[in-house]
Amino acid sequence: MNAQASPGAAPAYIDIPFGSRAVEWETRPDGSILMTNREPLRAYPRVLTERLVSGAAAHPDRAFIAERGPDGQWVELSWRGTLRNVLALAQALLSRGLSAERPVAILSPGSIAHALVALACTHAGIPYCPVSPAYSTLAKDFSKLDHVLGLLTPGLVFVEDAGEYDRALKGTSVCGFEVVAARRAGEFGATPLGKLLETEPTAALDRAHAAIDPDDVNKVLFTSGSTGMPKGVTNTHRMVCANEQMFAQAFPAIQERPPVLLSWLPWHHTSGANMILRIAVYHGGSLYIDDGKPVPALMGRTIRNLRDISPTAYFSAPSAFHELIPVLRGDEELRKTFFRDLAFFFYSGSSMPEPLIAAMDEIAEATVGARVPFFSTYGSTESSPVTLAVNWAEPRGGLAGLPVPGAEFKLAPVDGKWEACQRGPNVMPGYWRQPELTAKVIDADGFYHFGDAVTPVDPQDLSQGLRFDGRLGENFKLLTGTWVSVGALRDRLVTAASPLIKDAAITGENRAEVGALLFLDPLQARRLAGLPDGAADGEAFAHAAVVARLQAVLDALAGQSTGSSTFVARAAIMATPLDPAAGELTDKGSVSQKSVLKTRAAEIDALHEGGTAAHHLVAGER
Repeated sequence: MNAQASPGAAPAYIDIPFGSRAVEWETRPDGSILMTNREPLRAYPRVLTERLVSGAAAHPDRAFIAERGPDGQWVELSWRGTLRNVLALAQALLSRGLSAERPVAILSPGSIAHALVALACTHAGIPYCPVSPAYSTLAKDFSKLDHVLGLLTPGLVFVEDAGEYDRALKGTSVCGFEVVAARRAGEFGATPLGKLLETEPTAALDRAHAAIDPDDVNKVLFTSGSTGMPKGVTNTHRMVCANEQMFAQAFPAIQERPPVLLSWLPWHHTSGANMILRIAVYHGGSLYIDDGKPVPALMGRTIRNLRDISPTAYFSAPSAFHELIPVLRGDEELRKTFFRDLAFFFYSGSSMPEPLIAAMDEIAEATVGARVPFFSTYGSTESSPVTLAVNWAEPRGGLAGLPVPGAEFKLAPVDGKWEACQRGPNVMPGYWRQPELTAKVIDADGFYHFGDAVTPVDPQDLSQGLRFDGRLGENFKLLTGTWVSVGALRDRLVTAASPLIKDAAITGENRAEVGALLFLDPLQARRLAGLPDGAADGEAFAHAAVVARLQAVLDALAGQSTGSSTFVARAAIMATPLDPAAGELTDKGSVSQKSVLKTRAAEIDALHEGGTAAHHLVAGER
């Protein structure tokens, strides 16, 4: 996989195949632009578990899924063992009369047991829904859990540990379901999962599997609900299988060898529930569940896991690379293990700051003699999730990409911007039992409207790709009536100050100036300030060197701006990090702009009222 560049040549990347960038586009009479990939979408399975059956026959002893056990050692389940358990569970679920009217809800995070239940439902044609564990374990009340279960009307609820979910199971107003647990029955008296695993498959399961229509519902994934009650997105079998084939053609390197993945991504979110798990199934791979997370308190677990597992592709959020870079720089053995089999990086959740890409390029070149490309995709839960792909070696962040094979992508003119829209086999038929919401986002031609703005990198040559231009619902007007493109401005600010700023929320709606709430990386702040690791965050954030660095960034962006809407005039350094329990942080680790504006309204008012608090910064004259 190694490659070398000659002096003065373009940077060398490891030798992997790249997907098609051949696109065509046309301007339609209504002013919209329709883009497609010239490569046709190839055939895909009717049901995802067809690949589980064929894989178990072809490589029965290969590890399919693994997790850390109570003793800290890896517990692996082979392809043969996975299929055996899936068939037993599928029969047990089928025998309980579960259906689209009485589906399965999974309340706990990703695990071996979670995967078995999900695949069993898929094989039997029973819809299932992985619910955000936070609704049961972190929420102050059960309003979102009640909302989700009320819409689902589940006949069975699975939890890993019933004791851990007793409070939620007893607290929800929804009833009439059986509880199944992998361990501890809890006060609710859950049925042990082991009992279901003893079930012998019958011909009834074969008939049920054969009767599955590609347009039947496979799963329901709820949106984050950070600004309202979550919406249930129906994912059909066609959506799931077609989208993985789209991904495979966009990123052919995933098919070069059986993928080995180490992932922390949550399974109630489309990136984990769809992309990660189905890659392993679809391509005969092995998925190792990472019990870490890209936050300082849990990143050590991820590092421990990376010492054991050499991934063939590394999927994560930009925040993970932010945490990983300083560790890789100081650990040669970890670098060797990490890069040994690596074909590409893949990020999602937010834009990748260019300084992070440059840092990983430097580490890769020093370790394997070539860069490892950063890939990404654009899409949503409603597109299961891949619509656009950045599938070329691209050092710039902020790109949305080009349409993947099989996707019809429309740029619709809205208030001087281009709204992203898509039609194709990966797009949802609608929201679960909420047709009134479906009508708001799917137009008469069958295009789903993402609510995001995109813009061409080169308006004369759309094959150069599209760039993300912010959420249309996030953008706001200043008092002057000038629109502020929130996503683009936030990316510019975070990139300019990386790695000191982890994230930012943009403020200033109906005010004279644009502002920002800055969320700093404590480790980077301490390093910049020359303080010991044990120094308090507040001491580091207030240090003259940190303040000077942030001031320089604000001044530089102001000097480069073309108007009041294109730079941050004033900013406040936040003393507390983004709070996921308050909805300030999305499941993918990025800031929830609307939630932060609500939860930190008092700080925003103080910032824009012209106060001179020590943690407030004002950009210099342009």
